[in-house]
Amino acid sequence: MIITIGGLAGTGTTTTAELLSEKLNIPYISAGFVFREMAAERGMSVLEFSKFAEGNDDIDKEIDRRQAEKAKSSDNLIIEGRLSAFFVDNADLKLWLVTPFDVRSQRIAEREDKSVDVAKDEIIIREKSEALRYMEIHNIDISNMDIYDLIINTDTFNPENVSEIIIQTLKVI
Repeated sequence: MIITIGGLAGTGTTTTAELLSEKLNIPYISAGFVFREMAAERGMSVLEFSKFAEGNDDIDKEIDRRQAEKAKSSDNLIIEGRLSAFFVDNADLKLWLVTPFDVRSQRIAEREDKSVDVAKDEIIIREKSEALRYMEIHNIDISNMDIYDLIINTDTFNPENVSEIIIQTLKVI
């Protein structure tokens, strides 16, 4: 079973991937983790690295390449990342998580120990940067939801319920 989970920052993609991984006993990989790891390798914050990546298409291509390769060599894997659904051809289920901006901002502020206003400003900068890179590098409009099999609002449902919705969906595909 190959599952992709995408969503903007603060929608709960990592929480969902971790919970599903545990419940289904399937490993997961995260594009966000790879991105943050690559930023740390260069001694940059995520925001700095996001700006740096604007001028370096190889960053995005490397993240996408690593995910696609892992999926192709796995029978069971959860791949968490904004563009995973576009590059993992063998996915059985492609998910996208949504959450209102204010909720996402609050979650990120708590997670990263910063003010909500700072989180909001950083989210706006980061998402504009990412949308630009995705279009320039891959000709992908991140706002186009046509590729996804299931879209879930993680403000409406708690993580346990989100995982149950996904598990129930898996039973019918």
